[in-house]
Amino acid sequence: MEKVNKIVWGIIGAGDVCEIKSVPAMYSIPYSEVKTVMRRNASKAADFAMRHSIGRWTTDLDELLNDGDINAIYIATPPGSHAELTVKCAAAGKAVYVEKPMANTYQECMLMIDACRKANVPLFVAYYRRTLPGFLKVKELIESGIIGDIRFVNIEMYQSSQPNMIVQQENNWRVLPEISGGGYFHDLASHQLDYLDFLFGPVAESKGIATNQARLYPADDIVSGSFRFENGIMGSGMWCFTTGLISEKDTIRIVGSTGELTFNTFGSPMIIQVESIENGREEFNYKHAQPIQQSLIQLIVDELRGVGLSPSNGESGARTSLMMEKMVRK
Repeated sequence: MEKVNKIVWGIIGAGDVCEIKSVPAMYSIPYSEVKTVMRRNASKAADFAMRHSIGRWTTDLDELLNDGDINAIYIATPPGSHAELTVKCAAAGKAVYVEKPMANTYQECMLMIDACRKANVPLFVAYYRRTLPGFLKVKELIESGIIGDIRFVNIEMYQSSQPNMIVQQENNWRVLPEISGGGYFHDLASHQLDYLDFLFGPVAESKGIATNQARLYPADDIVSGSFRFENGIMGSGMWCFTTGLISEKDTIRIVGSTGELTFNTFGSPMIIQVESIENGREEFNYKHAQPIQQSLIQLIVDELRGVGLSPSNGESGARTSLMMEKMVRK
């Protein structure tokens, strides 16, 4: 794909994630604008366009794909449709920015990569934690050597099923594997595992056990996993989405030869706690600004204009999907 001076977006989906996390960045960043929003529900598409001052809306995907002004498309639908839509967007010559998880399966991810490669268009995935200041601080601390050589990482993610997780279950696509690829593990752990890929590089092997203990919905609600990075760093994780409120937890702990650090993946502020032989105890707090995807979208716009590079792409997104797939494989 040739570099362009201005990025003109078409939006597919326009659901909750678009409201404050992504689309406002697309029409506020220099050299970037949103021309058309597409959603199957006409009234919702029109309402979104009106509230965000977007000039056009449609329910017709072909109208979006055949618009010669649009050179990038943001796919903000559930993961089950990502592969099909990406293939169509690539065939139309559009750059693709797709929500996470990248797709329902690793095979679908590879189909997306292949379609974009053949069409000579870039493929980006919305793993924006790779660009947030707090997460970049963690990377900086590790690379500074303050906690020495990294030995292992451990993830603990526990959430209660009440009061909010199961609200409107009949409309909750995140717990329907045929739409989401899995349950809350796929929705939330994907951010954590992708970030670890950013910190430590590709994983050489991963495995795990997953099951549906509480049977509140069709998807697995508990996953135990272990993994090894190509550089020898070991990792493990436990994700449970049916604990009591008293047990809720969101912690990644990284242990090195001379210290350790912990931080939360979700919520704001992000609190980084470091304990090292050299500096003792330190704490850093980062409040995430909105739109939270703006820093990643800025880098995508920069790359499409030929003046920068996005740290999240189809290849890295596919690695995360493969890692999760191996952990939950029956």
